[in-house]
Amino acid sequence: MRGWLIVNAYVKSEKFEEIFRMLIQAGERRGCEIERYTNEEVWFMAARRGFDLREAAENVDFIIFWDKDVKLAKMLEGQGMRLFNSADSIAVCDDKAKTHIALLNQGIRMPKTYFGPKTFRTDECPGMEYYLDAAEDLGYPCVVKECFGSFGQQVYLAHNKEELISVIRSVFPRNFFLQEYIASSRGRDIRIHVAGNRAAAAMYRYNPSDFRANLTNGGKMKPYVPNVEQEEMALKVCRILGLDFGGIDILFGEGDEPVFCEANSNAHFKNLYDCTGINAADEIMEHILAIVRSL
Repeated sequence: MRGWLIVNAYVKSEKFEEIFRMLIQAGERRGCEIERYTNEEVWFMAARRGFDLREAAENVDFIIFWDKDVKLAKMLEGQGMRLFNSADSIAVCDDKAKTHIALLNQGIRMPKTYFGPKTFRTDECPGMEYYLDAAEDLGYPCVVKECFGSFGQQVYLAHNKEELISVIRSVFPRNFFLQEYIASSRGRDIRIHVAGNRAAAAMYRYNPSDFRANLTNGGKMKPYVPNVEQEEMALKVCRILGLDFGGIDILFGEGDEPVFCEANSNAHFKNLYDCTGINAADEIMEHILAIVRSL
């Protein structure tokens, strides 16, 4: 079998390189050749060929789309190529507000949320009273979360009205929303990595110095065995969002009831490997090859 791995041309770090090597090596262990391309290279190739890549990809059985260039993913799917993950799944996970909306009324417990109404203003947030009223209903502290962001760096905690106004002014005009703060999960969560319809591995992340548990914010990690409710939530989220694989972050509600936090379509799994010894790249490749063989 033969596949493509498409990555972003402008994100360059050893952390990403490790992920790409692990995916390619997982394919090699299964006799599968995986060629790596950047989104820039594929766009250029497509334009030169009149946006018809069917001949170039004639012997390509699948594409691992490790990027968020949804337009490119859509273009490739439009030519009959099977992407892991799909363009729609990547798009709904990339925008945290869309993720939340897709899971509404699906039996997934989530923090109470006030979405940001669309505005055409870019100079000053015109809906400050809306957000102040929302915060009064949510209670302080409350969470301000940008719709696009990674590693917890676009998530803020406002302890009072003055802090909320300051955070909103610093974030605007980027898209954001307000959420209930789950105090019982302060500085701790779990990441469950799903491949296919299986929870492949999980880790517990904790940070006594920050309300966010992300490792890039100074958090620590240890192996974790999710309980039935946590595992069922992770699997159900992936099914609803159409994810072939992904990292699902779950908070601890009162009595440790699982509360959904975020879904990551391109979850970094090197830390997970270091923590658990389980290589999610192998789990991903097993799922991909099983799907492709069944087509």
